[in-house]
Amino acid sequence: MIPLLVLAFLAAPAAAATGSDVSTESWTLHADSEVEVVPGVVYHRASGVDLKADLYLPYPRRGPNPTVIAIHGGGWVEGAREGVALGVLPYLERGFSVVNISYRLGRVAPAPAAVEDCRCALRWVAAHAAEYGLDPARLIVMGWSAGGHLALTTGMLPVSAGFDNTCPTDESIRWSSGEQPEIKVAAIVNWYGITDVADLLAGPNAKHYAVEWLGGRADRLDLARRLSPLSHIRAGVPTVLTIHGDADPYVPYSHAVRLHRALDRAGVPNRLMTIKKGDHGNFSREERREIYDAIFKFLADRGLMPPR
Repeated sequence: MIPLLVLAFLAAPAAAATGSDVSTESWTLHADSEVEVVPGVVYHRASGVDLKADLYLPYPRRGPNPTVIAIHGGGWVEGAREGVALGVLPYLERGFSVVNISYRLGRVAPAPAAVEDCRCALRWVAAHAAEYGLDPARLIVMGWSAGGHLALTTGMLPVSAGFDNTCPTDESIRWSSGEQPEIKVAAIVNWYGITDVADLLAGPNAKHYAVEWLGGRADRLDLARRLSPLSHIRAGVPTVLTIHGDADPYVPYSHAVRLHRALDRAGVPNRLMTIKKGDHGNFSREERREIYDAIFKFLADRGLMPPR
């Protein structure tokens, strides 16, 4: 059996903060006996870089289990999967399997590399589902900020968009078919993600992180549109829950509103949860309780929660 990594250390700061013994039951006290961590699995290699994922699996394994693919943010140019490891704890406590992925940042490979990598990660999860007890019929893609954008593109893009072309290919497909098979995502949880990349390249909403990611290529506006979730909304895309603060200084709240309206027009079930006066994350404890209640209700209503 792969050794367990201890997560229960998270309980220690809580006890120290109160200055008293831990007197109430906390999941963190026994998380190390309920979660198996498989760190640093290479799901793809691109630009000379091993792209890795950390898998968090219920122990003992049960399968097939609803699975969250977690994608960190950082404007496509910063960030790391390790930086959001604590952000997956609510899903682990509820019994989900989690695959927390890295992707190429802009300094390694500019757009569309991050989108390609996340699409390849999705394909890897589907291909290795049986090995790790994951449920390919109940895949949830979740991300923060630029990771929210990548969650949307990972779940919404069709193979015909061309961003799966460099993903590892089964030998039987390589020699017999022009396209990879589609991988279906069941739901997307979008934490304040970018939905119109071109909107961030010029004008009042311009952000340098987007300019940096697209670089100086002559077709950058066309590529930005191809990489925008708003360009791929159609009937049949996965259901989406969006969480966005209406005072977000880094990703315009209008991106969430436009996404919500476009999904409504396409007949796609979705919800926009607006955090009043909310920043770019950094929500209060009460707001986060409400957000996670909404997330788990959203998933439960669609039959995507693990057994308790």
